[in-house]
Amino acid sequence: MGYVSAVPVPQPRAARAGAARAATGGRRSLAAALVLGGAGATVALLSSGQIWAKGTAAVGGGTVPLEASGGDVTGVPSALAVVGLAALVAVFAVRSGGRLLVSCLLALSGVGAATAALLGASDSAALDEKAARTTGDTAATVGALTHTAWPYVTVGAGALILIAGLLALRYGKAWPSMGGRYERDGAPRPRKAPAAVDPDRPEDLWKALDRGEDPTREA
Repeated sequence: MGYVSAVPVPQPRAARAGAARAATGGRRSLAAALVLGGAGATVALLSSGQIWAKGTAAVGGGTVPLEASGGDVTGVPSALAVVGLAALVAVFAVRSGGRLLVSCLLALSGVGAATAALLGASDSAALDEKAARTTGDTAATVGALTHTAWPYVTVGAGALILIAGLLALRYGKAWPSMGGRYERDGAPRPRKAPAAVDPDRPEDLWKALDRGEDPTREA
C-alpha cells in the first residue's frame, strides 16, 4: 500500500493578510514617527526660547533681577531640533544605507538635545555672565538662583525625537520614498493606439494634429 506525501498548498489569503498587516504596521509607524519627531522638534525650538533660570545681582546696595532663556544657557537643543527636522524629511528622500544613516542621525539628534537640556537644567554660567556685565565686576556671580521646568520640557522633546529615530531604524525599510513612485523601471512603455478621427468633426482633426498624427491616414 503506497503512501501519499502531504504537499503544502499555498495560502494566498494568508499571504495577503500578512502583507496587509505589514503595510498597516508600516503606515502606523510612519505616522507615529512623523508626529513624534515633528512635535519633539517644535517643542524643543519653542522651549529653548523660554526662561530657564532666574536670579539676582547685587548692585549699589540693592539687587537687580536676572533671567536666562534656554538659548542663553545652551544653543544645542534648538540646533539639534533643526537637524532632527531635516533628518526626518530626509528619511523619505533616501533609501537603503542612506536611510539607515539618516535614521541614526535623527535618533542622535534627540539624544543630544535631551542631554544638553538636562545639563543646562542646573547651569548658572549664563546668569553669572549677566551678573558680571550688570555689576561691572568680572568676579560677580548670580544670587538667589532658581530654575524653571522648561529644561525638562526640552528633555522630553528630545526624547520624542529619539523615539522617532528608533522607529525609523526599526521600520524605515518598509516606508515609501518621495521619488519612488516617479522612477522608471526601464521597461518599454506601450504605445497608445491613435484615437479614431472623424473627418467630419474639425475638433477631432485639430486634436490629431496636436498629437502629431496624420488625420488623413486611414486606420
